[in-house]
Amino acid sequence: MQKMQLPIGVFDSGMGGLTVLRALRSHLPDESFIYLGDTARLPYGTKSQDTVRHYAMQMARILVERRIKALVIACNTATTAALSHVQAMLPNIPVVGVIAPGASAAVQTTKNQRILVLGTETTVASHAYQGLIQAALPHACIQARASSLLVALAEEGMVHNHIARAALEHYLSQRVDEDTVLLGCTHFPVFKPLLRDLLPEHVRVVDSAEATADAVKQALMDAGIANTTQPQKKTHYLVTDSAARFGAVGAIFLGEPLNQQDIELVDA
Repeated sequence: MQKMQLPIGVFDSGMGGLTVLRALRSHLPDESFIYLGDTARLPYGTKSQDTVRHYAMQMARILVERRIKALVIACNTATTAALSHVQAMLPNIPVVGVIAPGASAAVQTTKNQRILVLGTETTVASHAYQGLIQAALPHACIQARASSLLVALAEEGMVHNHIARAALEHYLSQRVDEDTVLLGCTHFPVFKPLLRDLLPEHVRVVDSAEATADAVKQALMDAGIANTTQPQKKTHYLVTDSAARFGAVGAIFLGEPLNQQDIELVDA
């Protein structure tokens, strides 16, 4: 098989990265994908950077063994902890994270340079988003809030009920006059309908999925490995635990049913 026909690898701590996969499949309709969710060890967002880096490099190795032509770290926490390390480990394929595309999208969206970042503890503590936004907008006012409970709610499929609403109200309670809310975790886009109800109409909600898909598309073109000869359009799923649950709850993130036959349990 020619390199351009190989699949793109995508990994996340669990199901949140499916929001990125959804955007990737939309922007790159001729490509095939292998998605790996480390469901046995989620969440990543409350673990140390060293631990997350170790997990991320394991996930990358599993996907490389499946023969991929590019790798997407579809997890904000893993991107902050391990992007440069995975890129160094895999110098021969493009490795794209979600932080830089998401920060760029927020910079392009804000009008008053006041931005609220919602993320996991590890992502917020890393100041990755804050640093990139501040570099582009030196006078920006950036508030970042660790919102790890949202990850657990999303993984439970609890994205529309009163518990999810109460959690979002709590995390938004200290919002001042930000005109942009950046979802700094790939689990959080499933809360967009609730966020739209809770936020003023002029406030824009930004997530990194669409921007990341654009970045991956450009990386494939730059490397000359975009699939232009024989469309694949296949997606295979790998999980480290709970394949049946992944299929059921993952449909919320992907926006369509998952075929249980396409989900494979692997040992990390």
